[in-house]
Amino acid sequence: MSHDTPVSPRTVRRLSHVRRRVVTARTLRERGVSAAAADERCRPGGPWQMPLPGVYLLHPGPPTGEERLHAVLLYAAGAERVPGQASPGPAAPTAVRGAQAVITGPAALALHGFSSTPPLSALEHIDVLVPHTRRLRPAGCARVVRTRSLPAAEEVTGLPVAPVPRALADTAARTGDAVAVCRMLTEAVRGGHCEARAVVRELVRARLLGRPHLADAVDALLAESRSLAESLLYGLVRAHGLPDPCWNVDLRLPGGHHLGGVDAYWPEQAVAVEIDLRDGTGTQGGAGAEGSTRPPAYARKRERLRGQGITVVHVTAAALRDRPAQQAAVVRTALMTAPERGPAAYVEVLPR
Repeated sequence: MSHDTPVSPRTVRRLSHVRRRVVTARTLRERGVSAAAADERCRPGGPWQMPLPGVYLLHPGPPTGEERLHAVLLYAAGAERVPGQASPGPAAPTAVRGAQAVITGPAALALHGFSSTPPLSALEHIDVLVPHTRRLRPAGCARVVRTRSLPAAEEVTGLPVAPVPRALADTAARTGDAVAVCRMLTEAVRGGHCEARAVVRELVRARLLGRPHLADAVDALLAESRSLAESLLYGLVRAHGLPDPCWNVDLRLPGGHHLGGVDAYWPEQAVAVEIDLRDGTGTQGGAGAEGSTRPPAYARKRERLRGQGITVVHVTAAALRDRPAQQAAVVRTALMTAPERGPAAYVEVLPR
């Protein structure tokens, strides 16, 4: 096909339905459209355009938000590979499993349904994660973010998107506005997108907690998470007919030895409920190892309470929200089996 050879209408009609009119140069070649013919149609006033190197938009108007996302993913997946090289093909960028290009940052949050971030149409750039070994330059609206830890993508509208905690961390890394960051983190917890500890874990991984505005935002996030979890715990007790406990109290031995604070306590049964807000790094905002071993502060308090015959039930905000009946059953069982455990030590119950 020569430079002046027109592209057949039949070919254009077939291509207009491929990936919502966003295709790569490789796909065009496979359909018999040369690079010269494609470039001819992208001249000013032509019916096509090339928003990113090697990626074509098969209409002359402004791209939609979805078309921009597809274009960025196609570009990041290797739209510029030369003939003869291994190429993922036109469908690879939107194949979520094992994706090597993942949408992150504000665009990912918008796809996850956040209202505290601009809509896709208002974003100047779309952040895309690629392995750190890729030699890919930012271009057009595609802002390339190389990473050594490419997250397992979640499928959102058929696209590979970073999980909310990772998208938040990548957004916070580029955002100096403390109010905006706090708003996004709060929406993540209040909207049920993820747990506070998952967000803090990502911020720790990205080494962002040394920034003062992010440290303040995390403090507000943990406070928001606790407030939400306490409300869920109140609702659980009422909805499932559990006896009223003493709320938010400190437990002490006679003489003033402090055992620790708990979120709910049933003195007659010596059963305590504690909301677990650990961030997944080991402590509330600190460093430690995630896993079955509790951090020292939690472990010491747990052992102190158990040493006095007090049963401690740990709950998370996610469990209270997603499995309230199960959590209520655990607490009820602890209350009902109290006589079998024998008498607990006498403790003073004080407001916290």
